[in-house]
Amino acid sequence: MKSRGEALRDYVFRRLLLMIPTFIGISFATFLLCQFVPGGQIDQMRMAMAGAEAGGDGGGGGGDARLQLDIPDAQLKKLKEFYGFDKPLHVAYLGWLADTVRLDLGTSFRYNESVLKVIKERLPVSIYYGIITAVFTYGICIPLGILKAIRHRTPIDTVTSVLIFVGYAVPGFALGAVLSNLFSVRWELFPLGGFQSAGAEAMGPMAYAIDIVWHSVLPLVAYLAGSFAVTTMLMKNSLLENMSADYVKTALAKGLSWQRAVFVHALRNSLIPMATTVGGLLGIFLTGSFLIERVFSIQGVGLLAFEAIQTRDFPVVLGFLVISSVLLMLGNLVSDLAVALVDPRVRFE
Repeated sequence: MKSRGEALRDYVFRRLLLMIPTFIGISFATFLLCQFVPGGQIDQMRMAMAGAEAGGDGGGGGGDARLQLDIPDAQLKKLKEFYGFDKPLHVAYLGWLADTVRLDLGTSFRYNESVLKVIKERLPVSIYYGIITAVFTYGICIPLGILKAIRHRTPIDTVTSVLIFVGYAVPGFALGAVLSNLFSVRWELFPLGGFQSAGAEAMGPMAYAIDIVWHSVLPLVAYLAGSFAVTTMLMKNSLLENMSADYVKTALAKGLSWQRAVFVHALRNSLIPMATTVGGLLGIFLTGSFLIERVFSIQGVGLLAFEAIQTRDFPVVLGFLVISSVLLMLGNLVSDLAVALVDPRVRFE
């Protein structure tokens, strides 16, 4: 019979192997969609040329012709060859997949730079907000959920429930817009947006850190408002369920102290549902919330992906998909391992 360590190793190996066909299926579906969505790079070039020609005509009689401008066949053929649109679908996908395996995600249509470089420039901002959001969410919600379970149906439970559900009911981007209008425009207490002030790099280390923190207050409030309710209530309900379980009652009947029965036995089992959400943190580090980033003009990866979809910058869209899908699959694996760490009853057979 295999030991738990050997079973864990084999389980992780099997899960990693299963990621390969999963990734191929996800990437092929998105690649196929990108090939047939109208408004691609060639269509945008045609529109730009038509708009320039209509403008050159002084606006007289050019309105109907604006969408009728055709690129000469020879030039159109060269454009399709340049962007790889002349190849059959399966050949184009296999070529893209081979480049992706070599960590070559192509060149952005919009920025005319490597997709990896474009994403890398935005990644520190998203990682910063992702880490801070995770630390605050778990650092506050788990203790608050425990407190609400212990003080169930007391004034502190009622007041905190009202506050967190009000925050949950208001969308993060809407709350961000209200906070920005009040604290930045009307009262001028916080910066209007951005990740840092202009010329912040020339400040001293302490002043630079304070500047970033000052810019982060309102976006973090908007980020955290919704996640607080879900995480806190999940912790509270899980602990309440375990506190009323038979094994806790039996432990109390045998003379075990209430504090030990709750904080040692019930609390460990209550952390199992929380462990299932740990893997999702990997995705948060990358995607963030493009709506909140848009409200506060934060140049993160989430806003980059949203703008890439709007402008049909398909290399960036596919590059974002590659990174986010891999993080999602790894996150699911991390969640399963975290559950196994908390719950010794889990077997990897």
